[in-house]
Amino acid sequence: MAQPPTPSRREALAALSGAAALSAADARAEPDSMATTPDAAGIDDLVGRFMRDFGIPGMAVAIVQPGQAVFLRGYGVRALGQPARVDVRTQFAIASNSKAFTTAALAMLVDESKLGWEDPVVQHLPEFRMYDPAVTRMMTVRDLLVHRSGLPLGAGDLLQFPRSDRTAQDVLRALPYFKQARGFRAGYAYDNSLYIVAGLLIGRVSGLSWDAFVAERIFRPLGMVDAVTNPTLPLSDNRAGRHARLGPPVIGMGPLRVVQPDETAAIGPAGGINVSVTGIVPWLQVQLGRGALPDGRRLWSAAQADELWKPQTIIASGPGPTPDAPQRSVITAYALGWGVADYRGHRALSHGGGVAGQITRTALFPDQSVALAIYSNSQEEEAISALRYVLADRLLGAPPFDWLAFAHRAVTDGQAEAVKASAGGFAAPPGGPTLPLDRYAGRYRDPWYGDMLVTLGGGALAIDFTHTPALKSALTPFGPDAFRTHFQPGVEDAVVSFAIKDAAVAGVSLKALSPLADFSFDFQDLAFTPVSH
Repeated sequence: MAQPPTPSRREALAALSGAAALSAADARAEPDSMATTPDAAGIDDLVGRFMRDFGIPGMAVAIVQPGQAVFLRGYGVRALGQPARVDVRTQFAIASNSKAFTTAALAMLVDESKLGWEDPVVQHLPEFRMYDPAVTRMMTVRDLLVHRSGLPLGAGDLLQFPRSDRTAQDVLRALPYFKQARGFRAGYAYDNSLYIVAGLLIGRVSGLSWDAFVAERIFRPLGMVDAVTNPTLPLSDNRAGRHARLGPPVIGMGPLRVVQPDETAAIGPAGGINVSVTGIVPWLQVQLGRGALPDGRRLWSAAQADELWKPQTIIASGPGPTPDAPQRSVITAYALGWGVADYRGHRALSHGGGVAGQITRTALFPDQSVALAIYSNSQEEEAISALRYVLADRLLGAPPFDWLAFAHRAVTDGQAEAVKASAGGFAAPPGGPTLPLDRYAGRYRDPWYGDMLVTLGGGALAIDFTHTPALKSALTPFGPDAFRTHFQPGVEDAVVSFAIKDAAVAGVSLKALSPLADFSFDFQDLAFTPVSH
């Protein structure tokens, strides 16, 4: 069950040092857990070990398998320092696991002959544009969903994270300004922006917004009563907190801290759903049923189920499993909202999700009618992936493997990479401003993001990305005509470089300060020009 590369926004490095200590009691299963499988005690023990080793405050697990009662468990606490416990109705942000809901909604519309997978996007959204007019004409509904558009990795994510006033229409308007990083359909690069376009397409074709369509046509018939489509909509009081390691030396290391949600309303079709493990079970079941409900009604046809799971874009290929990495797949591909791979000799469909402070994992083994979902309230990426493998092994009867040690090795390797990359504490290169500081101040505009202000006060410069409150900071010199930011914890810092011509600023470019920065901080795609000084 190979995980598609960069499946979630946050690729946190789970650090062992500074882990929040959890006692055995803290990690115990919530007493009001619902019906369990015969191996419940063994699963409880496994989850508890991962939580203790990696300092995870809270988790929830759902397992569906034939001939067994559904396994539902909550573990630990919703937030550090708070007594409220995670139970089977605690809401989590499932992030990019939401993409499969978008593709299912489109499958339903295909069944209704309201669109086709090979329809050009401009047939339904005439205002849709890409940088290359030829790509605009060729882009199909299917192409929106399979990460082969040629867009740069994470293009446009700064319109979605950190939280801003940008809308789905702003994302659509931004697309023509992203130059292709590779040829159309020439390879895999994960993006969220085209899923947001897919949400607009659903609205245009169905007459319902993406939020309304998913709520009325999927959540309601499935009985997903605690699911919401958008992180800015009202959530349950019983919702998981968020925790992450914010440094030093880099995000993903250091002590665990409470963090706040930072998704915008626009993110829904790409990663906005919040739901509990109880709420997600009917979704897992309808997936295993290939669109069929228990009473025989269908949300989508068997033919569309085949389309949703059909591999479309090759992500990676290799020799397959090895003794020290049994999860490796001969081929890993992306289908419509699902990663597809072989795992332990079985067909596996999976996806990951990550937002600030939470990591989630979903896996389907359709030929065995087995599904599982793991939700956590901490950015321990390696641990949650490894726990998914160990639970899958139990459900599939695979040979034992020490996935806990595997996760520890992955963390150690990642930690070493982070320490090496951040050696010297990101020291400033030689040089400094070549103009008086007031000459850098002014309003600058990027064609897809919008305006950025640089101001001078008290003898120092400051920066303000006017649409994104979290992107405000003092600037300090960082090389010739360059400055670095000092954004709030959890936000990747950037190097801001001013291009000088005729003793004036001609343009501003940015790049992430850390070479390990999450791809959604796509500062490198910005190209600001002066508006006024």
